[in-house]
Amino acid sequence: MTTSPIGGSARRSAQAAPLWTTRPGARRYVTPEPTLPLGDPTGGADALLWRESVDGHLAHPRVHIDRNVDLRMSDGVIMRATVVRPADRTGRPVSTPYPAIININPYNRAVVDAIDTATHTPVIGPAVTRASKAMTGGAMDLTGGLLDGFGINRRLVRSGYVQVIVDVRGTGASHGVWQILGSREQQDSVEILGWAREQEWCDGNLGMGGWSYSAINSLQAAGHNPPGLKAVFAIEGSEDIVRDIYITGGLPSAFIPMWLSVVNALKWVPNPRTVLHDALHGNTLGWLLSRIASPATELTAVVAGVLTGRDPRIHDNPYFDVRDPQIDAITAPTFLFGGWHDLFGRSTPRIYRRLNLPAGQKQMLVTDGYHFDMGTGFGGRQSPPRIDVLQRAWYDRWLKGVDNGVDGYGPVTLMQQGGQWTSGSEFPRAGARTRRLYLTSAPSDTAPHARFDGRLDGLPGRRHARLDTRPDLRGAVSRDMTQVTAGLTKGFAAFDEAGTQERGALSFTTPPAAEPVQISGALNLRIAASGQGHEAIWTATVNDVAPDGTSTVLTGGALTATNRAVDSARSDYDDAGELLSAFHPLTEAAKLPVEPDVVYELDIDLVDTDALIDEGHRIRVDVYAGSFPRYLATVPDLIRTRLGRQSLVLDPDAPSYLTLRLIGDPGW
Repeated sequence: MTTSPIGGSARRSAQAAPLWTTRPGARRYVTPEPTLPLGDPTGGADALLWRESVDGHLAHPRVHIDRNVDLRMSDGVIMRATVVRPADRTGRPVSTPYPAIININPYNRAVVDAIDTATHTPVIGPAVTRASKAMTGGAMDLTGGLLDGFGINRRLVRSGYVQVIVDVRGTGASHGVWQILGSREQQDSVEILGWAREQEWCDGNLGMGGWSYSAINSLQAAGHNPPGLKAVFAIEGSEDIVRDIYITGGLPSAFIPMWLSVVNALKWVPNPRTVLHDALHGNTLGWLLSRIASPATELTAVVAGVLTGRDPRIHDNPYFDVRDPQIDAITAPTFLFGGWHDLFGRSTPRIYRRLNLPAGQKQMLVTDGYHFDMGTGFGGRQSPPRIDVLQRAWYDRWLKGVDNGVDGYGPVTLMQQGGQWTSGSEFPRAGARTRRLYLTSAPSDTAPHARFDGRLDGLPGRRHARLDTRPDLRGAVSRDMTQVTAGLTKGFAAFDEAGTQERGALSFTTPPAAEPVQISGALNLRIAASGQGHEAIWTATVNDVAPDGTSTVLTGGALTATNRAVDSARSDYDDAGELLSAFHPLTEAAKLPVEPDVVYELDIDLVDTDALIDEGHRIRVDVYAGSFPRYLATVPDLIRTRLGRQSLVLDPDAPSYLTLRLIGDPGW
């Protein structure tokens, strides 16, 4: 195998880019053509230096933590912050100004303190580290550095940074009413950055970062281009919370009320580390009055919206528009992390494409995982560096000007489902060609357990068929359940494999692939369908089916029949005009009428993915009449379906088909 230096790292050349397959009976090299000019997803020699800078000798022996910092916003509301500074051996903060890293989250700094205490106390900390190393093959912790990206990162601070962690307005110990990523909250972020830049411990250079919510508000703040913000490190952020999780395809998610319940409960918990300070400085009353003013922010409205269908937040509307980050306006170098089955899985590739930054100043890393397991396995011999290692390298490059080669990493690093980690220049992969696979009534003889076993073919079927299905609860034992619970059921075979859910599916499966092929990019499922009521709920998955029959979900999506309108200006098409991903307005005004037993065409947009379909494997499309609890219907919509029969109509004159982008020729 030859090597060539690219961007400062030792990387495999495009000519020597075999893909190692280790499935039983398939231990061989396979080289699908053409593909990304593969680099080294581990970061090569550069990453060894990045890791040494984190795990080796640090400039300062200790950190100084001040958890009682009050910040008064322009409207008078008091925000509460923790400032972590480098310190000498006595624990006294050093006077040298350093770049400041800002993390603003709603999960209560008491949680951050608890994690920090658990991982750094003399007894618990080493035990956690030893157990994590044993479970991750040498990675520093079970989450692959995720906790350092979420909370206090002592090693980052000791290397010459200041960290500022702030409770979002109306959460934790901060006063005011929680606005959930609203315009006032975004203004808070900009004001906090301005305050930090003026402090004597800051050299004027600012970075932002965090996981989930704080990744979103980092992207929001970056879209305002505040002075001094020069780097963003966003772990599982979102550019469109409506389509990601609030009302995917017009269907609310069970995750939102669960998440609102957790954050609203946490905001009532006083921080033990600051409660005395708050009492002595008269902050307790203001905090309590803020909580009384909004005891369960938006929770009752969301529940009422699902029950009555009358709350405006069950549709896309200006409430959400102001909350979407202005990705196109971001100028700070931005590193993005995502997961194919993350709550915000559709966003990471879209953010990467929308960033008006050159490759290297924007990076995208996507793993085959969920929300809570981001970083698991990172730091291994064939995987990306730990999250904390990449974070440090990113900040060193853009906040300190260290030419460490991190801008030559990636810029697109992907865990290919069914394959391995790869690193290259673009997504979708170079050479991916648009294909249609048609849903036909011919039997595939691979899914006798399904409600219907059809064939997925390269040519349209010749026979008419009406395939009936009904809603059921099998989605509660599926990858949909693992996704909506952010990964909590991961590892349970019944949830990871689609067999149980497929008992309620209209299933369509290709013949076995004659050679390994790759799926890369957006997918769209067009179906002709009807229902017995004035609404119909459709969900779909695309699966990889192994020779032993194991069916594994690669991606999925959902759409209600009344939300079938397509905004062509915001949809994605290939160069020939083929629809790759439909954009549905999801506004109340854009809803279209549905009449019983009338056939309508629906385009179900599926989350982008990247997958290897090995030789002998098959692609399967499963179509369902809903998937509870990943996709909830409002009670009025549920009534409009009459909980009755829904029909997928196979018509040679109006075929149903999957549009995807493939590399290779499977022989279908």
